[in-house]
Amino acid sequence: MFLLLTALVAVSVVSLLIGAGSIGPRQVLGLLSGSDHAEARFIVWELRAPRTLIGIAVGVALGVAGALLQAVSRNPLAEPGLLGVSAGAAFAVSLALVLGASAATLRIPVAQLGALIGCVCVLSVARLRDVGNDPVRLVLAGAAFSGLLGSLSALMLLYDQSAADEIRFWVVGSLAGRRLDDLWAVLPSLLVAGAGVVVIARPLAALALGERAASGLGHRPGLIRWLAVGCVALLVGAATAIAGPIAFVGLVVPFVARAIAGPDIRRTLWFCLPVGPLIVLTADIISRVVVAPSELPLGVLTALCGAPVLIAVVRAKRLPML
Repeated sequence: MFLLLTALVAVSVVSLLIGAGSIGPRQVLGLLSGSDHAEARFIVWELRAPRTLIGIAVGVALGVAGALLQAVSRNPLAEPGLLGVSAGAAFAVSLALVLGASAATLRIPVAQLGALIGCVCVLSVARLRDVGNDPVRLVLAGAAFSGLLGSLSALMLLYDQSAADEIRFWVVGSLAGRRLDDLWAVLPSLLVAGAGVVVIARPLAALALGERAASGLGHRPGLIRWLAVGCVALLVGAATAIAGPIAFVGLVVPFVARAIAGPDIRRTLWFCLPVGPLIVLTADIISRVVVAPSELPLGVLTALCGAPVLIAVVRAKRLPML
């Protein structure tokens, strides 16, 4: 854990050193050591620092949501982006904007409502015979659901060009241009979801032993699942509202956390806290420099890097059992 936190601090500093603007690492280091360079102060504190903090929040939200979704569905391939939860949030926002809602006022609750509907659809599919028991078939069903919602969102973009301009970044996912106000707006949701995760962490660990064992220990499996779904909806909806749909983070982060912490969901959730931001910030830094002076959208980069990981996991002879 100490090494992960140290790496996260180092990546956060690099995120402040590299990015948009005409200042270089030397000016940024001078600003951090006390100099008063007006341009450096504006670029670092108004552009790069908010982007870094939002990247940390998005990484935590998607990492923890992925671990919860995998634990509830007992599927190691369950991921909010792959199973349509993020697409549900983006579709709900697109629909609300086309119907005349204001992006500034309705974006977060609508995104969370869409994520909640997506979670319910995912769990409904997971309980179907021969689908929920097969990790690959569940991912295929989720990909079809996600593709359907993506197509409907694209149709609405063609129907209403003004709405298309407002929600363009949700199509690909990006941290560029985000402000601290966006983070403050979703912070209450993240705190509520965090409190909920603390409450259900122990029952989720008991649920991993089976429903009968969990019931025998005094827990209620049905209530645990619904509370977990609510937490996933709050986390994914908040992350999608400020950064758009970013795929594969919720898949990769729990895998890395489990490899370090073991199968216990309580330890996995703890290790998701530094691993998620570490992966998101690293990907965001790469997205800034790989096609400089332009930037590659973060959602495109995570898709390019995450797809081979998914293929490698699916081709593995034995998937981890949850």
